[in-house]
Amino acid sequence: MLYPLKFQPILKQRIWGGNKLKTIYNKTSEFDGNLGESWELSGIAGDESVVVNGELAGNTINELLEVYLDDLVGSKVFEKYQFTFPLLFKLIDANDKLSIQVHPNDEVAMEKHGCLGKTEMWYVIDAEDGAELTVGFSQPVDKDIYLQHFQRGTLESILKKEKVHAGDVFFIPAGLVHAIGKGVLLAEIQQSSDITYRIYDYNRVDAKGESRELHSERALEVINFDNTINAKVDYQNRINEPVLLVACDYFNVNKISFDKTIIRDHSDFDSFVVYMCVSGSFEIDCQDGSIEKMMKGETILVPAEIGEIQLVAKSLVDVLEVRMQ
Repeated sequence: MLYPLKFQPILKQRIWGGNKLKTIYNKTSEFDGNLGESWELSGIAGDESVVVNGELAGNTINELLEVYLDDLVGSKVFEKYQFTFPLLFKLIDANDKLSIQVHPNDEVAMEKHGCLGKTEMWYVIDAEDGAELTVGFSQPVDKDIYLQHFQRGTLESILKKEKVHAGDVFFIPAGLVHAIGKGVLLAEIQQSSDITYRIYDYNRVDAKGESRELHSERALEVINFDNTINAKVDYQNRINEPVLLVACDYFNVNKISFDKTIIRDHSDFDSFVVYMCVSGSFEIDCQDGSIEKMMKGETILVPAEIGEIQLVAKSLVDVLEVRMQ
C-alpha cells in the first residue's frame, strides 16, 4: 500500500537568488550563496524528485508512476497525462528581481518543445518592505505598442507592478507577462514545464561576464495582449477550514490554516494531493496507523488511493493543499 511520500529537494543556484531558503526553511546546500529555487516535487527529466521516506525511498516520482499508475495520481489524471507527472512545486527566493518573462500555452509548448505549457500561481510567504511583483500590463497594450516600448527600452513603463505582503496570492496563466521582484519569498505551483521565454533581464551578466539568453521573438508569439485579468487573488483567510485560492484547468489550490486536528477526505478527488507546509509543523495521520511529521518548508504527496487523513496541529499551521481538477 502506498503512503504519504516526501522527496529530496532539488536546489538551484540562480543569479538572483539569496539565502532565505537556508535560513527560513533549513534547505542544506553546497552553494555559498545565490540559492534561488528549491524544486520540492518534480517529474521533469533530469530533475526527477527522489523519495526519502519509507520503503520506497530511493525511487523517483516517475519510477513510482510507472509502477503504481492511477493508484498514485488518480484515474482521470493518469488517463490524461499517462506517465508524465503533471505539476511542479517550487520554493523561490528572489534576492534580486527576476527577468521579465512569459510562458507558452500547451499548444505552443507541445508544438515547439514537446512538453506541457506553463500556467502557474504564486503564494507569497515573505516580502521585504516595498517588494513587488510584475503581473501583466498597466494599460491596454497591443503588439505595436509593445514593440515600440520594447525597441526603445521602455518596456518597464507599461508593466503593472503590485506591492506585495505575506499571504498574497497571484494567478499567472500562460501568456501573461510577469516577473518576481527583489525581496520576495514565495511558493510556486505550476504545470510540469521548464519553458520560460525571457523578454528582458536588466542587462545583467553572470560571473563569466555573459548575458543570459533572451527569447524576444518567441515571447512575442505567445503574449496574450487580450488578457485583462487581475492576477491578484482576493480571499478571506479562515481557521480550521480550507479556503479556495485558485481553481483552473490544471490545478486546484486551497489554503488551510489550522491549530487543531482536522479531517481531510480525498476519496472523491480522484487525484493525488500535495501539501506544502508554509509555516508551523503538524502530523499527517493515515487510517492504517502510519504517521508522517511535517515541518515548515516541507512538501508531501498523498497518493490518490489514500482516502481520509487527519492533519494534526498543536499550534497554528499554514499549508497549501493542491490537487488536480
